[in-house]
Amino acid sequence: MATRLGQHLMGLTDTLRYEPVTRRIRASLDGRPVLDTTDAVLVWEPRRVVPMYAVPPADIAADVVPCAPADVPEHLPPVLGPVNFGWHLTPGQDHDLVVGDRTVPRAGFTPDDPDLGGRVVVEWQPFSWVEEAQPVTGHPHDPFKRIDVLPSDRHVVVRLGGTVLADTRRAIALHETHLPVRWYLPHDDVVTDLLVGSTSTSTCAYKGHAIYVSVAPGAVPGVGDEGTDIAWTYTHPLAEVAPIKGMVCFYAERTDLELDGVAVPRPVTPWSSPREQERF
Repeated sequence: MATRLGQHLMGLTDTLRYEPVTRRIRASLDGRPVLDTTDAVLVWEPRRVVPMYAVPPADIAADVVPCAPADVPEHLPPVLGPVNFGWHLTPGQDHDLVVGDRTVPRAGFTPDDPDLGGRVVVEWQPFSWVEEAQPVTGHPHDPFKRIDVLPSDRHVVVRLGGTVLADTRRAIALHETHLPVRWYLPHDDVVTDLLVGSTSTSTCAYKGHAIYVSVAPGAVPGVGDEGTDIAWTYTHPLAEVAPIKGMVCFYAERTDLELDGVAVPRPVTPWSSPREQERF
C-alpha cells in the first residue's frame, strides 16, 4: 500500500524526533555569549511542529542550573507551536540559564533520551541566534520544510458572512510544507474600508515579522470575535519571499475562499476557531 508522505510525517508528531545539523550555531543575550557549537541537533519534542536547537553542555557558556518543571495544562491541542517552551511532554530535566547577572527561567531542557547525548534543548527567546554568520529570526529552520512563492492568475475571492473582503486575479500563492496554501492579495484588490489595524504581530522564521488587521466593528453583519486578526501583511519580508511585500493574506481557516468560482473548504489547523479545532 502506498504511503502518503505528508500524513506519515505528521503522524510522527507525538514522538520525540531529532536531526543532526552541520552548521555553526551561536546564541547571545545582551551581547554576552550563551552558546557556540558545531555539534547541535534539531529537536522536535512531542506535539511540537517547530524544532529547537539542542547543544552539548560543553558548548554552552551560560551556567546551566537544574530547576523544577513547569506545570503542563491537562488539555492541550494536538500540536504546539514555538511558544510555551516550558511545556515538555517527554521525560527530562529543566534548567535555568544564567548569563552574567541575568537568569532566564526554564530556558533549557535535557531530554532523558540517550540518542540526544545529554544535549540541552535551548529556548529561542530571549536570545539572539546566528547560523554561521546569518542572523535567524523566529525559530530554527526546519530542513524538511519548503516554501514556494508562485504568482497566479486564478480568480481569488475571499468572503466573510457573505461579504466580499477581496477579489483579485493578481494573487501570489505561497505553498509551505504542512500548511494550507496562503493566498497573498494586492492591497488594491482588498476592501480595506472593512478592515482596521490591529496591535497583534507575529514572527515567522521564513517570512519575517507580520502585522495584522481585523474586520472593523459592525462592518460585516453577524461577525464578532471571529473577525479579529483575520489577515496579515509583511511590510519588510525576508529576501526569500520578497514578492509578498505589502500584500494581504486572509486566514483560510476563518474566511470563505473561492478559487475560479469553486468554494474551498476551510482547513482545520491550530489557527482555526476552538470549535473547528475539536475535529483537528
